[in-house]
Amino acid sequence: MSTPPFHTLLIANRGEIACRVIATCKRMGIRTVAVYSEADANARHVRLADVAVPIGPAPARDSYLVMEKIISAARDTGAQAIHPGYGFLSENAAFARACAEAGIVFIGPPAMAIEAMGSKSAAKALMEKAGVPLTPGYHGDNQAPDFLHAQADAIGYPVLIKASAGGGGKGMRRVDRSEDFLAALTSCQREAASSFNDAHVLIEKYVLRPRHIEIQVFGDTHGHVVHLHERDCSVQRRHQKVLEEAPAPGMTPERRAAMGKAAVEAARAVGYVGAGTVEFIASQDGAFYFMEMNTRLQVEHPVTEMITGQDLVEWQLRVAAGETLPLMQDDIPLHGHAIEARLYAEDAERGFLPSIGTLAWFDAPRGDGLRVDTGIETGDTVSPYYDPMIAKLIVYGQDREAALARLREALARTRVVGVTSNAGFLQRLVAQGSAFSRADLDTGLIEREHAALFPPVTPASSTQIALATLAVLLDERPHRDAGDPHSPWAASDGWRLSGNAPRPVRWHDADSVRIAQARRDGNGWRIDVAGGSHLAHGVRHGHLLHARLDGVSLHVAALVHEGALHLFDGGAPRVLRLDDPIAQAESHGSHGRELTAPMPGRIVALIATPGQVSKGTPLLVMEAMKMEHTIVAPSDGTLAGFLVTTGEQVTDGAALVDFTASENPA
Repeated sequence: MSTPPFHTLLIANRGEIACRVIATCKRMGIRTVAVYSEADANARHVRLADVAVPIGPAPARDSYLVMEKIISAARDTGAQAIHPGYGFLSENAAFARACAEAGIVFIGPPAMAIEAMGSKSAAKALMEKAGVPLTPGYHGDNQAPDFLHAQADAIGYPVLIKASAGGGGKGMRRVDRSEDFLAALTSCQREAASSFNDAHVLIEKYVLRPRHIEIQVFGDTHGHVVHLHERDCSVQRRHQKVLEEAPAPGMTPERRAAMGKAAVEAARAVGYVGAGTVEFIASQDGAFYFMEMNTRLQVEHPVTEMITGQDLVEWQLRVAAGETLPLMQDDIPLHGHAIEARLYAEDAERGFLPSIGTLAWFDAPRGDGLRVDTGIETGDTVSPYYDPMIAKLIVYGQDREAALARLREALARTRVVGVTSNAGFLQRLVAQGSAFSRADLDTGLIEREHAALFPPVTPASSTQIALATLAVLLDERPHRDAGDPHSPWAASDGWRLSGNAPRPVRWHDADSVRIAQARRDGNGWRIDVAGGSHLAHGVRHGHLLHARLDGVSLHVAALVHEGALHLFDGGAPRVLRLDDPIAQAESHGSHGRELTAPMPGRIVALIATPGQVSKGTPLLVMEAMKMEHTIVAPSDGTLAGFLVTTGEQVTDGAALVDFTASENPA
């Protein structure tokens, strides 16, 4: 092993990127220092690091974004360098300068390069001078709403409004009609100001059916700049990536060379050092346009590592220490295909609303050609303060089909209980025959394939109901066996003079109640449910259920949590709620008039005027997990008034408005 470039390194971040950097440092023999907020006191990155330093309250603005606290932690622990990860201070030029002034190495590009690319408007002007293709649009300083509206009209719809200082889909809206422009502009500017403290936006022509293709670049202090091929990141929701893959499907050697050359020229134009990503919008006919440059490591960097066999974090550390790039352009390999799926705590069926809570169970798959990057484990909490990513599932195959098959298997073996996850949605996204599996890609894929990706909820099969019932019956056995096994009251076979009594188990499944009738049958159970009758035997090992159903062996996972059974049988995760008729009656006896908050957040705008409103009318806007969410009227009705004020922080389920639905909705 070569000499470590640093003896101690501080990671100014959290979550999976902090854990990722710690793993590389351990392999290289570098001592690691973690920083953490109050919300992260027991986080995985804190447990993995050699030293952990508290830096303040849960909100990022009071902890992870406070430069002085992080630099002080580095000084106090003797750290020679700071790795900023991605997000937070990773693209903050002032932080890069503050590190230099403190005599600490910033693992990233020079402050001047961050500033040059930090403003999308300034970056596009610089790229135009460097001869890099640009999307038609307005990137100037005039931010008057009427002026920007006129620019959008002149460009022609659809257009894209983008926060100039932004990233991650924040402060970004597609506008299809002139009459919708000003409302979208106001929302973008408000979100941009909240996320980046800069309301400046730019306007661009929206390329129809665009692909999002980005090039990984790397520069060193000796004047070398290379690219490590491309990634296709077209599959997005809310302008945030869901799936990424490398190489890009359909990429020709000639197009790869042209895009790689443009990306390298963009990096050279700003004297770039370290890891960066040049992002392009590519049309279906092969034309490509510069979109922005991210002056940091990207969330999706693992797919590049998989096809090149390189550790990009190690590259970062060695370049920051003044070493030359480990490989020159002609030596960088490209083998096989890699795909990354982002597993989020979010409800895809409810507009991808974030979900918070404690992970009662998180079981990530393992195997050849599979890598899981995560900053969270069973028992950890997904809080409302940070991005709701649970993990990244990264798979590798000799070709795209092999990688896809491996990803489908990995998703089928992923178990999340305690928060709602997008695992089922991801399974549909990569299923055989889907648009993604056919490489029919563009950034509107999720909206375009909405019917296939969000099918109507289907009832559980009789087999699934039988498996769920068997799991519950087996879970009850330890409680029965805890007393005197010879007591007649310990018997659980349902024996009666007139025959075995049935044991009903009621399940709330979708919009109906399913009743399973279970009777003892030898050392097993006969389970009758609408749709089938099954002879069931089984044993429980933790959350695993080894069952024999009608002579067929089945190995599934089943966990009861907060009154619901979570069944993982290889298909989409199935949640069946144990039905309590008394509780159901009580809930149906109360009819509230209040619309409630779908998650914790801050009220940023009250939009509607009290009075009669139509279904779908925007009522108010919440900000949660760095994104805005509009609460709309669920039906025609009357808005009596608001129960919250602008700027108020609300909890999940808090009453927001006093709303009464119409007696006879249209």
